[in-house]
Amino acid sequence: MLKRKIDSYIRDYYEITRNALLITGARQIGKTYSIREFGRSFKSFVEINFVDNPDAVDVFKNAKNSADILLRLSAMTTLPLIKGETLIFFDEVQKCPEIVTAIKFLVDEGSYRYILSGSLLGVELKNLRSEPVGYMGVKDMYPLDFEEFISCVGINEKVIEALRKAWENRMPVDEFVHNKIMELFRLYLVVGGMPAAVNKYIESNNLQEVMVVQQDIIRLYKRDIAQYDPDNKLYIEEIFNLIPPELNAKNKRFILKRLNENAKFERYQNSFLWLKNAGVALPVYNVEEPKIPLLLARSRNLFKLFQSDVGLLAAQYAEGIQLRIIKGDKDINFGSIYENAVAQELIAHGLEPYYYNNKKRGELDFVVEIGGKVLPIEVKSGKDYDVHHALSNMMDCDEYKLVEAVVFNNDNMRVSAKVVYAPIYMIMFLEKNDVAPIYYKVDLSMLQ
Repeated sequence: MLKRKIDSYIRDYYEITRNALLITGARQIGKTYSIREFGRSFKSFVEINFVDNPDAVDVFKNAKNSADILLRLSAMTTLPLIKGETLIFFDEVQKCPEIVTAIKFLVDEGSYRYILSGSLLGVELKNLRSEPVGYMGVKDMYPLDFEEFISCVGINEKVIEALRKAWENRMPVDEFVHNKIMELFRLYLVVGGMPAAVNKYIESNNLQEVMVVQQDIIRLYKRDIAQYDPDNKLYIEEIFNLIPPELNAKNKRFILKRLNENAKFERYQNSFLWLKNAGVALPVYNVEEPKIPLLLARSRNLFKLFQSDVGLLAAQYAEGIQLRIIKGDKDINFGSIYENAVAQELIAHGLEPYYYNNKKRGELDFVVEIGGKVLPIEVKSGKDYDVHHALSNMMDCDEYKLVEAVVFNNDNMRVSAKVVYAPIYMIMFLEKNDVAPIYYKVDLSMLQ
């Protein structure tokens, strides 16, 4: 059993609200498994899968109200519906958007608790008639992040907490521990965070069998492309296949001319959006100024395109690369793989990554907003990690007023002036920190 952060999130969510919850994300990331585990805490757990049971779509499509839905539901299941003690799980809801619309009526009726999940939701539910705002929360789910991965392969919480304190206090990690976690990070680059691949590694320690699982997932994604967007499937699959070589190029920015000499972004925009909305690719857009809010400085058609899972990226490179990555082979360019791991960690932790590119000052791997400030990030896979001209130019610019930068690399923690040189695995501790108050009241006493 894989321990996931989403498990505690779901449990806490249902303790504080009566609303439904929709879990979204790419295929094969463990949504259904986590929901079923949560379902064990109820006296009765009813599951309706709209892919496995397509007849259920028609059953719910024409329902008039909550009483009608519940009547039809009771006819579809042999399990008891116990008021206040039943969790009803609607899976693959992209096949039945009507049930999403109807959730607010079911929540209002109040007899049972509801949880939903689905894949390709950004693609399939774009024409949803009435989103149940105020009745349903939405939680994005991703592959296992690095902290989840090392926990599942046997690193105990005390070690993780010691690493967290080293990050917070900007202190070096015990050298033996540092080397072992670096070894695990290289393993994570190969295995990645797809639950089936992680489980296969834990069961067998066989990287060849892990790669078979990963190739199956890649084929599944390509079948989805053909099934869900037949008009643009050739463009989408070509873009998907170009992610590894584009990231491995000197300029990691996605170059449309690799697709077609006369390609224009407007023509391919929907294909890029499909991959993003389906959760199988992560676009990271360019900004020319590291100023809050970064969104306002975003370039719409300049971006890097990362894989949703670093293990799938490694599986798309040449066979035999896995063992060389784990051994830290110096002849391999780790840059693209390291950057992919960092991009997916940032996104999984609620941070929106951008990359910085300025003709005068150079290019920086990532910039994020955190704690109300801009944090520049460089990712270095080689030895010369203290050589970073673009970062130095940015930090020396008085206009930007940047207080700190992080260079993630292979060595232990050290700090030099405003630059933190941190082990690459400490990306697992970089998380969104909402500084805005939850409650705010305007003082009107002087106007009364």
